[in-house]
Amino acid sequence: MARTPNLTVHTLGPVGTNCEAAAHHWLDRQGLTDHAVVLHPTLEKAAEVVKAEADGHVLLGCVVYPDLHHLVFRNLGTLRMLECFVLDTWSMVVAGDMSAPRPRVASHPAPADLLGEWRPEIVLVDSNSEAALLCAEGKTDACVTTSVAADAAGLPVVKDFGPVPMGFSIHGRSRSAA
Repeated sequence: MARTPNLTVHTLGPVGTNCEAAAHHWLDRQGLTDHAVVLHPTLEKAAEVVKAEADGHVLLGCVVYPDLHHLVFRNLGTLRMLECFVLDTWSMVVAGDMSAPRPRVASHPAPADLLGEWRPEIVLVDSNSEAALLCAEGKTDACVTTSVAADAAGLPVVKDFGPVPMGFSIHGRSRSAA
């Protein structure tokens, strides 16, 4: 029978998101050796899992995640913010091929403003890692993503904006929901 870790962080996936990196950083700071990170397609789906689980499960969010305020205020009776911290993201990059007159570029809504100088057609996706995967599959010309996701997808970097100091929040079940 599989053993359950003492602490599980649920956050935004797929592999290579800034949220995943922040989850591992936060867990390392807790000094625990018995932990896990579970990746979800959206933070909303991660929140549903955390609300349904017993103690030992938390949600890690990013302060620039679209609708994070909805996750907080729609779940006041079931989730509460436990802490916030700042951590540099992976380098944020535009990767792929930006040579078309109006390239199609996959981007999570949060970093889409990095595309201002190009004025592309923006295809919104649920995470930076998903943007890289879409571009690698040829479904878009380019993407806004992390350097880690661009490397994993084999995409050439067009512009590197460097790491961004970012806020991350930890949410756990409210005592009244337990």
